[in-house]
Amino acid sequence: MTPSPDLAIRLRRADFNRALAEADLTAIGPLLAQNAILVTGSDSAVIAGRKAQLQAWKREFSAPDRTIYTRTPETILASSVEPIAMEHGHWQGASALSGETLAAGSYSAKWRKAGADWIIEAEIYLTLV
Repeated sequence: MTPSPDLAIRLRRADFNRALAEADLTAIGPLLAQNAILVTGSDSAVIAGRKAQLQAWKREFSAPDRTIYTRTPETILASSVEPIAMEHGHWQGASALSGETLAAGSYSAKWRKAGADWIIEAEIYLTLV
């Protein structure tokens, strides 16, 4: 049985969170569309494309006290006319060494079903803390 878009996207988000916690670039790649866009929470920097995002994560993973980011979905709204969905939730960045929250806020992500899997097309973050 195929899971609902809500469940499928929540499972994919859990995979993404796990990949970030484990610094697993190989697991992140398949979760992103080739032309995925990420708009950062503080300075609205745009990281365009899967390759650019993987390079950014590689830099982040090599930091002596890297930040582990976790996204927690609150709502997922799937389109009834296209294979797309919007995820809204909150995010947190915590020190890998101390566990202390360094930043947090809200986010939105647009997903698209590609074959059997849901992939991220765009994410935008708002830093609140």
